[in-house]
Amino acid sequence: MNDYLQSIIDRDPAARSKLSVILTYPGVKAVFFHRIANFFATAKFDLIARIISQFSRFLTGIEIHPKAKIGKNLFIDHGMGVVIGETSDIADNVTIYHMVTLGGIYPSINSNDQREVKRHPTLRDNVVVGSGAQILGPVIVGKNAKIGANAVVTKNVPENAVMVGIPAKNVGTATEEFKPYAVTNGSEENE
Repeated sequence: MNDYLQSIIDRDPAARSKLSVILTYPGVKAVFFHRIANFFATAKFDLIARIISQFSRFLTGIEIHPKAKIGKNLFIDHGMGVVIGETSDIADNVTIYHMVTLGGIYPSINSNDQREVKRHPTLRDNVVVGSGAQILGPVIVGKNAKIGANAVVTKNVPENAVMVGIPAKNVGTATEEFKPYAVTNGSEENE
């Protein structure tokens, strides 16, 4: 838990203390409740898992399906409106901003054919997903990739890519240094 809280402080300049992160960050609460819901989903107590998930959504504004796989140190910053679908797979040290959807693309015409099928994204280590981005379908977002705000991703993303636009296009190589909100140190001139 200590490492998790420190990882948030390291990524969020607004975080002042571990206690404030625990008490005031909805993403921390959503991840906590997800761990409990996931335990029940894994044990095949699906109704209990969904009730816990919906309670968490009510409290935090963040919806994480109980069967979604989440690695270490997921940071959901602000969080309102985040939706993480059932077959999503999130690796370690991922940062997701508000209004992000990790969703499916298939219509629910025949839901029985879609059960137990990978329909949602996989995010590898150190991915950053900007606010309002939509990552749709069983795509893989490579390690260290950055997804820009409001981008719509429907195809696999290579490692270290910077994806922007609708549909998202690779516009460069992500640096390993994390820059929250894409803010620079101020030394660059505005164009």
